[in-house]
Amino acid sequence: MPRLAPFVALALIVGMTGCADEKSPGPSPSGPSTIVSPAPVDDPPGLLTCRHLAMAVRDASLMEPGVVQDIVATSATADAPVADAATALGRAYANALVSRDTRGEPDAIAAVSAAAADMSQVCADSGLDSAN
Repeated sequence: MPRLAPFVALALIVGMTGCADEKSPGPSPSGPSTIVSPAPVDDPPGLLTCRHLAMAVRDASLMEPGVVQDIVATSATADAPVADAATALGRAYANALVSRDTRGEPDAIAAVSAAAADMSQVCADSGLDSAN
């Protein structure tokens, strides 16, 4: 038996080395990542709303579906003057939608532009220059 001990030890070493060469399965894949990035901080209040407005004005996209609604939704964390201006923009946009294909449509669309200009001025007056 003592003569077999070196062979047994050698066999164990070779066997273990052979196992190490095999790729072991990595960690089991998990489901979709549950990491959620935090919502942007609206500091000072109204900054995000004014940025959304500036982007919409710059892109000339105020009359595209969802754009004004996004501005209005973002205004939930804004200060009162910016939130009020966003609400007025939302009302003007809603009126423009209702006036589609009517004689009043051009005036209703102009009212959206005027409300956006007023809101842009409110942003500037609040120190939230919407041009940036």
